[in-house]
Amino acid sequence: MLVRVLPCATGFIDRLNNALMSMGCPLSRTQRHFLAFVLCATILTERLCWATFERRSLGQYTSAALWWMFYKSTIAWHLLLRLSVSVIIESYHLTEGNLLLDDTGRNPCKKTSKISKTHKIKDKKTSGYVNGQELVFLVLQTPLVTIPVDFRLYMPDPDVTQWRKSCQELKTRGVPPSQRPRRPKPNSDFPTKQELALEMLREFHENFPGFIISGTLADALYGNAHFMDCASEVFGGTQVVSQLRWNQKAIHKGKEISLKTYFNRMEPGVEKTLVIRGGKEQKVTVLSARLKIKSHGKKRFIIALKYEGEKDYRYLAATDLSWRHDDIARLHTLRWLIEVFFEDWKLHEGWCNRALQQGDEGSKRGVILSVLCDHMLLLHPEQSARLEHKQPALTVGCLVEKLRMDALLEVIQTVVESENPKKEFERLTEAIKDYRPIRESSKHMVGRELGRQAPTPSLKYKLPEYCTLVHQKT
Repeated sequence: MLVRVLPCATGFIDRLNNALMSMGCPLSRTQRHFLAFVLCATILTERLCWATFERRSLGQYTSAALWWMFYKSTIAWHLLLRLSVSVIIESYHLTEGNLLLDDTGRNPCKKTSKISKTHKIKDKKTSGYVNGQELVFLVLQTPLVTIPVDFRLYMPDPDVTQWRKSCQELKTRGVPPSQRPRRPKPNSDFPTKQELALEMLREFHENFPGFIISGTLADALYGNAHFMDCASEVFGGTQVVSQLRWNQKAIHKGKEISLKTYFNRMEPGVEKTLVIRGGKEQKVTVLSARLKIKSHGKKRFIIALKYEGEKDYRYLAATDLSWRHDDIARLHTLRWLIEVFFEDWKLHEGWCNRALQQGDEGSKRGVILSVLCDHMLLLHPEQSARLEHKQPALTVGCLVEKLRMDALLEVIQTVVESENPKKEFERLTEAIKDYRPIRESSKHMVGRELGRQAPTPSLKYKLPEYCTLVHQKT
């Protein structure tokens, strides 16, 4: 697919530039054209690669020039994402919603020495480990649209990593806990995922003080007392819903009891119907209680939730005890929206395919550009028209296909409307041939020396049958 700067990208960058002008950081004409081109190229090629952009633009934009604009141009990168979110909020008149938190990883390539904050991460596809990057994302869910608003690159503390490895080895050898080394003190240069999440929540509250947040949703990694209390305080005591382990200890009638044991005594649960992904109805079994959690040191609203076909309960924990358990369960079903964003972001918006920008700035700016692709699609004229008339929104894949057709039609229109269409078509054909990548196949053996691959008469005496015959004669 040939890359062209499309009107939807130009319009989006113009609106973003108007917001930057109000902050005293306007974009130059070259910078606006660069951003519009990169967004279109990322969407059309589904990757963030300067060499690919040069080929698909038929040399109109060189990879060296794109690299220079990416690393050297004085663009207010730290404002792009925040102002883009504000443009969407103002465009759709959004005033309230929920915040979703989750982390995701990716394996950029085999050699990652020049890529920022790479470390060993779990690969869900193979159940093994790869050397990749991890990001913590903050996504805003509103009654109309779902918007990625912020992110942080995560890097574990190497001292803590080494400590865990040493403790595991000592545990395997049977060394008691009292004789194992103590956990290293926290290093501010390597914040935890919970600290990064709280930092993003505080920044969102500072940047959008008038926006009403009803609840904050996160998975079990963020289900500790410090995070849940601090996240609730950021927005003045709003609801925070996370997940606890089955063996988490609760205090009931002065005695410690695990959540699994407590709720097993309450069986059978109440059957209900929840609306989950894409409006699909799902039957669930629900149990609930307000229990004091030992590790949290206070009461939480605990909901035992089991979907149809599952054997075990999952245990949700909520900070605000005044909510009904039905409302908390419905709120928790919205957490899957961040997984949908991850899928679209990795598949269509360029980050997980050839996004190999080097250094800390390169990684951050690459993520910003890929997230801006998602924002551009949210403000696409056809998407906006459907949302403003309360019609179902188009998927990212559908919009990407439409942009590809628009790019193809623009190329055809350029040829047809030229003064000499035949000559313009020949010029386009030659340009495509010149920038067509040439890659030698390793499957076919033409041009390679493979040897004689035939028996050698002088080596017939090495055959086992001949040696056996000579042995019998002797």
